[in-house]
Amino acid sequence: MRSLWNGSIGFGLVNIPVKLFSAVQNSHLDLDMLDSKDHSRIKFKRVNENSKKEVAYDNIVKGYLLDEKYVVLEDKDFENASPEKTKMIELENFVDIHTINPIYYETSYYAQPEKQGKKAYALLLNALRKSNKAGLGRFVLRSTENLCVIHPLDKVLVVTKIRFEEEIRPYGDLEIPVKSSVTEKELKLGLSLIEQYTADFDIKSFKDEYNSELMKIIKSKAKGKKSPVRKAKPKQETDDDLYGQLMQSLNNKKKS
Repeated sequence: MRSLWNGSIGFGLVNIPVKLFSAVQNSHLDLDMLDSKDHSRIKFKRVNENSKKEVAYDNIVKGYLLDEKYVVLEDKDFENASPEKTKMIELENFVDIHTINPIYYETSYYAQPEKQGKKAYALLLNALRKSNKAGLGRFVLRSTENLCVIHPLDKVLVVTKIRFEEEIRPYGDLEIPVKSSVTEKELKLGLSLIEQYTADFDIKSFKDEYNSELMKIIKSKAKGKKSPVRKAKPKQETDDDLYGQLMQSLNNKKKS
């Protein structure tokens, strides 16, 4: 596994040299776009929308549309805007990780300590585990400043990138009911249904069934067999009787 970032975690005056490795991988099947006539791969060209001619990569610049005109940016503009290229994740404060809404989470990296930082690494790992806290800081990856939380996972520290506040879209334009018309009776049934379905989180019980089924179809077609047809489940009719739906849900759960 190749490291994506080398640097240090700053924990007060303690400096912990680490390497970051990707902690996630794509489970989707890698599909290519093909010409249906001869199954040749499709390639995309950079084309001028006015002349319809292909543009050489060296002649392509980046621009921002402002007041119906493009402002062209040069390499030095990006350099001037880039954050200071520090190799440090400075922990600015510690928070209860449960107070961070999942909407902010992006991607995660495993932090591996360098030889001279193993003891300090173990200290931070155990301190976060005992305090039930996560470290909040920022670091520069590929010339971009990232906000992150550092939290323990078994015997490893995980650096998880999180979004800045301005990256979250407001929901004010959505048609959300201001006043709830839910009755106390319906709320009690809803809480009972949640209680019945409550269980310990076990990620192993959730599998990527779509890709598994798609792979079965691919292997079947490769052998010249027809693609298996999955029967659609009959659609249950619903009505506006929320109380009745909750009662039926509770009864179905008890039967199962």
